[in-house]
Amino acid sequence: MNAEQQRLQAAKLQQQPWKKWGPYLSERQWGTVREDYSDNGDAWNYFPHDHARSRAYRWGEDGLAGLSDDHQLLCFAIALWNGHDPILKERLFGLTNSEGNHGEDVKEYYFYLDSSPTHAYMKYLYKYPQQAFPYEDLVKTNGALGRDVPEYELLDTGIFDENRYFDVFVEYAKGGPEDVLIKLSVANRGPEAAPIHLLPTLWFRNTWSWEVGGPKPVLQKVDGLDHSAVRASLTDEALQPFLSDYVLHCQGGVPLLFTENETNQERLFGAPNGSPFVKDSIHNYVVQGHSGVVNPASTGTKVSAHYTLMVAPGTTEVVWLRLSAADLSINQPFADFEAIFAARQQETDEFYANVMPPALLADRDRANIFRQALAGMMWTKQYFYYDVDQWLEEHQITPWMSAAQRHGVRNSDWYHMLNDDIISMPDKWEYPWYAAWDLAFHMLPISIIDPDFAKEQLTLMLREDYLHPNGQIPAYEWNFSDVNPPVHAWATWETYSREKEINNGEGDIEFLKYAFSKLLINFTWWVNRKDASGNNVFEGGFLGLDNIGVFDRSSPLPTGGCLEQADGTAWMAFFSQRMLQIAIELALHDPLYEDMAIKFFEHTLWIAGAMDRVGDNMDELWDETDGFFYDVLRFPDGSATRIKVRSMVGMLVLMAIAVFPPEAFQKLPNFVERANLFLKRHPELTHAIHLPTEPGLQGRRMLAVVNADKLRRILAYLLDENEFLSAYGIRALSKYHEEHPYVFHHGRQEFRVDYLPGDSNTGMFGGNSNWRGPIWMPVNLLLLRSLVHLYSYYGDDFKVECPTGSGNYVTLFEAAAEIADRLVSIFARNEAGNRPVYGGADKFQTDPYWNELILFYEYFHGDNGAGIGASHQTGWTGCIATILQSASYLTPDIVRTTGPGRFVPQ
Repeated sequence: MNAEQQRLQAAKLQQQPWKKWGPYLSERQWGTVREDYSDNGDAWNYFPHDHARSRAYRWGEDGLAGLSDDHQLLCFAIALWNGHDPILKERLFGLTNSEGNHGEDVKEYYFYLDSSPTHAYMKYLYKYPQQAFPYEDLVKTNGALGRDVPEYELLDTGIFDENRYFDVFVEYAKGGPEDVLIKLSVANRGPEAAPIHLLPTLWFRNTWSWEVGGPKPVLQKVDGLDHSAVRASLTDEALQPFLSDYVLHCQGGVPLLFTENETNQERLFGAPNGSPFVKDSIHNYVVQGHSGVVNPASTGTKVSAHYTLMVAPGTTEVVWLRLSAADLSINQPFADFEAIFAARQQETDEFYANVMPPALLADRDRANIFRQALAGMMWTKQYFYYDVDQWLEEHQITPWMSAAQRHGVRNSDWYHMLNDDIISMPDKWEYPWYAAWDLAFHMLPISIIDPDFAKEQLTLMLREDYLHPNGQIPAYEWNFSDVNPPVHAWATWETYSREKEINNGEGDIEFLKYAFSKLLINFTWWVNRKDASGNNVFEGGFLGLDNIGVFDRSSPLPTGGCLEQADGTAWMAFFSQRMLQIAIELALHDPLYEDMAIKFFEHTLWIAGAMDRVGDNMDELWDETDGFFYDVLRFPDGSATRIKVRSMVGMLVLMAIAVFPPEAFQKLPNFVERANLFLKRHPELTHAIHLPTEPGLQGRRMLAVVNADKLRRILAYLLDENEFLSAYGIRALSKYHEEHPYVFHHGRQEFRVDYLPGDSNTGMFGGNSNWRGPIWMPVNLLLLRSLVHLYSYYGDDFKVECPTGSGNYVTLFEAAAEIADRLVSIFARNEAGNRPVYGGADKFQTDPYWNELILFYEYFHGDNGAGIGASHQTGWTGCIATILQSASYLTPDIVRTTGPGRFVPQ
């Protein structure tokens, strides 16, 4: 094992807490549901950005390039001032949902450049303008724009013209599990010398100002050293087991500015402060020039070391710090500084070289994309604290109140929840809260480098303090009761399978057993809550695809009745198949699970059979004339009509396949016998699906919702460049609707779906998301998986035209490889040397200080591949790392020989 693998092993065995310190600070705590104590649930306006510098947070902390312990008791981040900004730059700025013409959006440039899974080495870059940050311009100009034009970005303001900015690099290297070295490098990219105030800041999360708070901790200057230093001590006995005393060593005899992490009541609410030392005192001292606002006694709960630098053009100034457990007694904190940094960087390089196939490692551009994608996955871990019962009590809501009394208060049915964990976030600014289905996708790339963390995250969502007593997995903090696609079983199976291959066929059966037991409860919730008619056709609602439907799928239908959803039903078939695979795997170790395998075999067939019943029925999801699956709108009088929108809703049925090695069934004769008996009794379920009774390549068996005929018809749409196949992947809505919008009339109302390859033109779901044409990485990953699995069954004999109408016929593996290449091309340099992800942003395309930096957007323009939406959604867009790794070693021969589960290069 290399050094980083040894650290991972030590953390797994709880021998050394290598993951105790990490990038666990949020990048936006303001404007979150947790901090919202308004009467109307207006989280954005109750706690705006303007309050953040002055107001203590209740549930968490945020900061720039931040670091904290795994309970976020002690926090570190940087603050900056260029001499012109109206406020100290302590956190990232962005527009609220109502301020942006396409919803909330961070208006900063920052990049996650590197991180090992234990965070033994991390690197971050923030680009800080040398002139006054254009806060007002960004708010005013974006506010005047309509939804039919792009957002007004920070580069558009001209603030980076002539390269008048600083590149501020923040690097962390661990000398030990509780010894963190910090290197701050400030590079002046401009033509003239420029001043900058650099304020590395240490503070305690405020755990003492609340009714249930404890004693206040203490930061105190350490005297008698040849450099400035601060000792951090908890005084609350309940918290002391989580964190010992620490010392922050600061290079040189730098001034230390002490204050308290407490609300400035006078500024915000016109009430007197108990002390002149409040949260924004350091801002008031440095920016406003106020005296008497920092504590001359050199004590408090927040402290900044105040470095004033003049950086010559083209040069870099470097500052060193070291945060270490006090009992380590480090007397010369900077003597081995460079040696430790060099060692951690080299070890991180060795670690990533070990997980990259040779072909990927040899391609510098693709290797860079891969590594930055995984760095982003590591940097977007966040400590998430939310005691919902306590939060509801603070909103005067108790579990014993009636539903009417609790109405209007978020998450009032989730009082059992206590979140106090490190969790993988979609985006720590735009979405600084976990989303269950996002998290499931995150685990695919994360399992490449840290399968233990992946298993911990998947288990977390199933734990009793997350999973609702009724079996629902929490969606996200804005509404835990919303419905995300059921992908947890799939992520569990994929994570288990990957680790099993890494360990030469030895899988973590106990993990699989635990997950299966909880997923059973979740599956039952779905069946009981989302199959209103009891006919195995599912409604689902929102299901993560935001505005993809002609109606808002989270709201009551304007027509009344219900919407039977092709994607909801496909997701449930997919869920049932994964439970079947898990049950078969467990049955191979314990015969008791054979009953569960037959249950999910039967349930999969009931769902698949319901999607296309015997005969030509106008009220079912499959349209025989079109050769596509559609949603069905069922009216209150029982009549029904298909909603003929060609979208990802009908395409997702392709993911509902399961391929089994021949030995799985050979070792379970009782299962096979009972499955065959079920098939004989219910021939009406089998006419249009693919059954595992037919052996395929290498004797494999396949259970699929679509048979070969349906598969060809659907793939003809998928691989058509005038429909779904873009130059950059698979669109979420067919381009057909550009010239042929779908229009539905009800009374005097018109509802329509147009092909929109870029930003949304409606405010549905906040307006910052669009599934009507763009390319989304998670569903593309699922489609790629399906094509590879299908190839493992059909082999080279099954060919399709790609692109449709081209006369070029390819295997399903080759079709998958073509789509994968198109997805990778979003980020990779093209023949002109440009990256499509950055569209027309010339700075990103040509400037050597920008063009190697990769941002992983939430989704991508359906026609030109430009990034749209949240700019740091490394979360599920980080799945490009999984695609890059697989594309670099997976060959047709490997899939034919070893099967579709081979996702680990040997």
